[in-house]
Amino acid sequence: MSVNLYQTGVSGLLSAQQQLATTGHNIANVNTEGYSRQRAEQSPQLGIYNGDNYIGSGTYVTDIRRIYDEFAQKEQLLNQTNLGFADGLSLSLDQLNNITSSSGESINSSIEQFYVSINAIADDPSNLGLRNMALSQAGILASNFNSINSQFDQLEKSVNGEIEQIASQITEIAQELANINDQVLQNRSFNEAGQPNDLLDARDRLISELSQYTQVNAIEDQNGVLTVMIGNGTTLVSGQAAMAVEVKSGDPDANQTSLELVSGSTRLVLDKTKVGGELGAKFQYRDENLKQARADIDRIATAISYTFNDLQAQGLELNGQQGTDIFTDVNSTTLVQGRMQEFSDNTGSLVGEIHITDLTQLSSDEFEIEFDGANYQLLNLNTGSTTILGATGTGPFATTFGFEFVEGAGAPAAGDKFLVRPGENSAALIAQVLTNGEGIAASSAIEVTASDNNISAGNIQITNVTDPLTAQSTAPLRVEVLEAPAGTYTYNIYNDNTNAVLQTGAHTPPQTVITGFAGAFDIEINGDLSGLAPNSPETFTINDAFGLGNGTNAFAMADTKDQGLINNGRETFNQSLAISTAKVGTDAKSAELVADTADALYTQSYNRNQEVKGVNLDEEAANLLRFQQAYQASSRIVSVASEIFDTLLAAAR
Repeated sequence: MSVNLYQTGVSGLLSAQQQLATTGHNIANVNTEGYSRQRAEQSPQLGIYNGDNYIGSGTYVTDIRRIYDEFAQKEQLLNQTNLGFADGLSLSLDQLNNITSSSGESINSSIEQFYVSINAIADDPSNLGLRNMALSQAGILASNFNSINSQFDQLEKSVNGEIEQIASQITEIAQELANINDQVLQNRSFNEAGQPNDLLDARDRLISELSQYTQVNAIEDQNGVLTVMIGNGTTLVSGQAAMAVEVKSGDPDANQTSLELVSGSTRLVLDKTKVGGELGAKFQYRDENLKQARADIDRIATAISYTFNDLQAQGLELNGQQGTDIFTDVNSTTLVQGRMQEFSDNTGSLVGEIHITDLTQLSSDEFEIEFDGANYQLLNLNTGSTTILGATGTGPFATTFGFEFVEGAGAPAAGDKFLVRPGENSAALIAQVLTNGEGIAASSAIEVTASDNNISAGNIQITNVTDPLTAQSTAPLRVEVLEAPAGTYTYNIYNDNTNAVLQTGAHTPPQTVITGFAGAFDIEINGDLSGLAPNSPETFTINDAFGLGNGTNAFAMADTKDQGLINNGRETFNQSLAISTAKVGTDAKSAELVADTADALYTQSYNRNQEVKGVNLDEEAANLLRFQQAYQASSRIVSVASEIFDTLLAAAR
């Protein structure tokens, strides 16, 4: 009996020792991130049969188990992924908002100052000082567009650097997970209950870190080896093999980088729209928010250049010559070719061009032109709508988006595709190209004067002057509109000097447009021009209007400040800028609120998980006393067994 008592005491001693060691290990790791508290599971030894009874023979530790709730852990990982996405997007949008707000304010102010200077010229067209001041303001306006574009470039470069850095970190985590899988196989005995708990905790910490960057799904097999998948189910780690995450240049835009999982010669494209986490936030910010903000600014820069250059061409400058561009031509060779980028796998040789044709319809969407072997097809990448443009050689190909596609040199091959951004590089390349204030075309070439005998509210206007010098040479003209019989109108255009009829036609109220008169301008006849009947026409004279004091064309420029010229004629320059800036601000604020919610949800799930797996020092202190007492009691059993054994030996002598 004494021998059995001795073994019982020793088993209790050893078990208490392991309990104390486990408790001490918990206390030592109370501040270790991701540590799961451990518990020594204790069971009785099989009793020894003696007579009709089983006599207890002590205890042993069956397993040292980590306290772990798989569902709580998965909930924490999911919320950590959402938090990584929300925080990443909020931080980036906040940065974008700061830039668009400050730079947008500068652009808005420079637009206002430019219009002030144009108004001053309209009031005093011959003042050379005011003209030079207007050019100076034009240069400031262009410089502000250049500046915000440079900041967008820096933001794009920065976010691409962050994507590359995250990809590198994911690769390192994947390799460490593969190494831990290997260690788990080497350290775990599958015929026994024990597990390498600290190794598993280290693996969970890596999974937790990975979930911050991307969406993670992990599956453990019967051997304890983890298969890790990211994004929409692409395998990152399989057993002891890990794939590397590499950045691939965008096609056709090199800055629109993407990711690939690489292992040897195997390459798998990672769907950047489904990666989730901080990585997904960076892609969404770059490919949606930053891209849209840039496209909006490019469209405004295009609109300003197009509007003022067009009005310049309709007027005469101080020396009586047709006005030339104030800003960079929106349809310059560099710009029209830069708006259309070919994909790397194209086999044809076509060099296409995108020309701006209708400012009010100009879209900030992205498009793709594909040649299917017979026709060009235009795909709106924002809406998904497709338009058939036509066969090769039948262009230029007009669109309803404010631009036309023009075939340049070379020819396409079936399957060739091109990325189209209508406003590409407009903010980057806008510049003040007119250097002499005398060149501002403040004067109109011709003007309309209504006869004092006219009694109707109708009028005639000169629009779309394509050749002001030719228009000037046609004057004087006389336009007569006659109602005879009632409700039927005809017009006649005469050379007012010779009285020769130059053109005649019907007028159909409310408006008739005579396009390309003399190949130089359009004439608009508006309203019911009913004179004193019968046969008394309404008469208008078109005269040469050039003069140093003529500021009519400058007034037309100034009037564009309040005209809807963007987004189907609904927005002025300032309104479009304000809407774009406000959208970024709204997105930033919304992202901030989402981030706050995601943080609260993550904190809740983290606390729930810690309630299960976290170390409670009060509880461990109590366990320390309990197991210390058990150790002391077991020691006393060993002492008693020793004394009994000594007594037996003494009695036998």
